[in-house]
Order: sequence, then C-alpha cells, then structure tokens
Amino acid sequence: MRQEFEKIVLTEAEIAARVREAAAWLDARFAGGSIPVAVCNLKGSSVFFTDLVRAMQTDVEFDFMAVSSYGSETLAVGKPKVKRPLFASVEGRDVILVEDIVDTGRTLVTLRQYFADLGARSFTVVALLDKPARRRVNAQADFTCFTVEDAFIVGYGLDYAERYRNLPYIAQLKESVYSS
Repeated sequence: MRQEFEKIVLTEAEIAARVREAAAWLDARFAGGSIPVAVCNLKGSSVFFTDLVRAMQTDVEFDFMAVSSYGSETLAVGKPKVKRPLFASVEGRDVILVEDIVDTGRTLVTLRQYFADLGARSFTVVALLDKPARRRVNAQADFTCFTVEDAFIVGYGLDYAERYRNLPYIAQLKESVYSS
C-alpha cells in the first residue's frame, strides 16, 4: 500500500466481481429490447464504464458527457453543470448512465431532468459507489455496486487533483494529502 493511503477500501478482485454482477443485472434488464445507449460521465466513470460494458452481453451504443459539481475542490459545490454534452441524440432511446459515485445526489437529480428534457425513453443509473452520508437530495442509482463510508477515496477512476485514477483498487487518501 502506498504511504499516502489510509487503507485499501475495495480490492481489484472485489470490484471485478461486482462489476460482473452489475453487467448481468443490465443484461437481464435490457434482454430482448432495443439497443440502449450507455453514457459515461467523464472522467471519474471511465474505468468503471469500460469494464462494465465489456462485461455485458447486451449490445450497447456508447456516448460520453462531462458533468461537474466539484471544479478543483474536494467537496461538491453548487449545482452540477453539463460541461460536455452528448455526441448524439438520445430521443426515444433507453439510456444507461454509468456513474462513479453518488454522494450529494445533485448530479443524479440534474441528469434525470437533463435526459428527460432530451426525450430519453428510459433512464437507468448504474453507480460504482454510493456515499449516503453525504446525500443532500433524494436520489439513488438503480443499481449500486458498493456503499462506502464518508471518506476521501481514490482509484479505479476516482481522483484527487487528477492523480490516482489508474489504480486498479480504491483506497482512502490520508487527510494530510488533500488538506495541505
């Protein structure tokens, strides 16, 4: 374990097993239907998104967007903003939003409305992590891989100042690293 980490929260093996379960859940949900559009909320969801869609048997189309509520801060500030919209229309389509973490819930509330306004037929959210201690609005994913405590975590797409995204596990960052 690296010295800047308090502990390993989720191992590579634990994450891989749960990603396979999420993929199977999505396969069952979209069996025999139309081809859904899987949307990656960049950047934090990119590693989870890639592993999840590769584990699925269902055909999916990909799209990417960027929504930010953090800026350069360590805590969510204000209303989330769509910083990079989708490439294609989702009107009349089934949308699978792949999220790295649900904490305040504000991003999910914003994106539910965003996709409704775009005319999506359905909106399904799969989240790697849920941090209910930080919830500020009533929002939850349709499928959550793990519930975590209120700690600053990095790895498997999650970052601090753009670092640690490439780690194959999730670790708790020592407070001394991000509070200085």
